Amino acid sequence: MIEVRNLTKRFASQLAVVDVSLHVGRGETLVLLGTSGCGKTTTLKMINRLIEPTSGFVRVDGVDVRQQPGADLRRRIGYVIQDGGLFPHYTVADAIATVPKLLGWAPADTQQRTLELIAKLQLPETALKRFPAELSGGQRQRVGLARALAARPPVVLMDEPFGALDPFTRRHVRRELFGLSELKETTVVLVTHDVGEALELADRIALMHQGRIVQIGPPDDLLNRPANGFVRDFLDL
Repeated sequence: MIEVRNLTKRFASQLAVVDVSLHVGRGETLVLLGTSGCGKTTTLKMINRLIEPTSGFVRVDGVDVRQQPGADLRRRIGYVIQDGGLFPHYTVADAIATVPKLLGWAPADTQQRTLELIAKLQLPETALKRFPAELSGGQRQRVGLARALAARPPVVLMDEPFGALDPFTRRHVRRELFGLSELKETTVVLVTHDVGEALELADRIALMHQGRIVQIGPPDDLLNRPANGFVRDFLDL
């Protein structure tokens, strides 16, 4: 579903991402793991062209992302960030309907999809009229995911989606969200610096350091066959 080849990003004199290549299968969850500043968020944002690469390419479902306008691409790729990334002046209903409206969905279809998602995410219908400031952190994160999934995108990108939550709520919400059958059928790329989160959620982990992928593979591979000392130290083996 996602193919990344020789992706490099330079900001002025600094190389943020260096010759990164990876693939993500349909329905797979790949976690980009690493310390702050290692290039994982920059890599994620190059997939949906929030950041343009200096060199290399990205294909989504076989199509080079540069062959389509960035705005059109992002409407077909779900995107979730810390605390849901919600507009403060949008109600929950408005937030979830954002992409379907941009895609020209009929109001009745948008409403049906909205009700379906809040039921799946265990939000009361009364929440639809609320604003983000009236929600808990866990509720905002659920709404952010509902917005990302509203138009049934084949790919969802997540950038530290649980980082704003306290540890107890973080564990509860991520298990609840990743237990959704709908998300299990979606290709997910998730950025985190939390080793436990990566081990719990990933089908495969790409561990990054100084803009490069140090090791990529299933969690058990990194745990049992670390590629070098950095991998052992990072995973505290």
